[in-house]
Amino acid sequence: MRRHFVEDTEGANRQPSHTDRPFMTRDALFEPFEIIDGDRGKGLVLLADHAGRALPDEYGSLGLPPHEFERHIAYDIGAEAVTRALARLLDAPAVMARFSRLLIDPNRGEDDPTLIRQLYDGTVIAANYPMSEEERQRRLDRYYRPYHDALGSMVASVAATSGAAPFLFSVHSFTPAMQGRTRPWHVGLLWDRDDRAVAPLLDMLRADPALVVGDNEPYDGALRGDTMFRHAISNGYAHVLIEIRQDLIATPEGAAGWAERLAPMVAAVNALPQIHEIRQYGSRTGPV
Repeated sequence: MRRHFVEDTEGANRQPSHTDRPFMTRDALFEPFEIIDGDRGKGLVLLADHAGRALPDEYGSLGLPPHEFERHIAYDIGAEAVTRALARLLDAPAVMARFSRLLIDPNRGEDDPTLIRQLYDGTVIAANYPMSEEERQRRLDRYYRPYHDALGSMVASVAATSGAAPFLFSVHSFTPAMQGRTRPWHVGLLWDRDDRAVAPLLDMLRADPALVVGDNEPYDGALRGDTMFRHAISNGYAHVLIEIRQDLIATPEGAAGWAERLAPMVAAVNALPQIHEIRQYGSRTGPV
């Protein structure tokens, strides 16, 4: 069973590319998140913090031209398509943010200085500067917190339905190059101290000699206050954040291929008994 807050006008099985949708979605009533339902008894929660690039009407385009919303600064290219396909293949629930990270970044702590960016990879976001405290709180209340409330409710529901600690699998994507540096990885796994899901997934991914697999690349997974810290680390739940290179999943075929590659791996990790135990590993960022 699937429940969508946003109508899927492109077909339940079609994975759209990042170029075949308008760069922003205009809704009379803006929903900051979307839920895809699945079998909550499996103990698995899929999520995508940067799936969407929509903006509420009142923000226009944040003072940016349309082409900026085709870039990684607005959203994680391909992450939505991979998440939808994984939800279908695994019959697992998923929670995805619909708003652009340029409005407010759901994968940052509320006190993180990059929560609302004014400059991102060479682009000045005019509507984000200056940023009053009133406007900052408004974005937190209307977009950021509802997304995290929805994710927290899903995690709690999966825990209650399965009768065990849930496994959180977060889907992101990264650019092939950043600040003039080429990134050699095809995929990377980000984590802090809990390696229960990471270790077996690294082994499975590295079994393919054609893949260059990063361990805490292209970023470090220890980020205080981010989504994994808030919903997994603090609760002692097994988790992993996967980063897939964007050029590999920018097309429907690429996204579908990676979902088909990952689905049996995620299912195998989810079947491990230790994955569904509450264990406190702490964080490299400090006390939890």
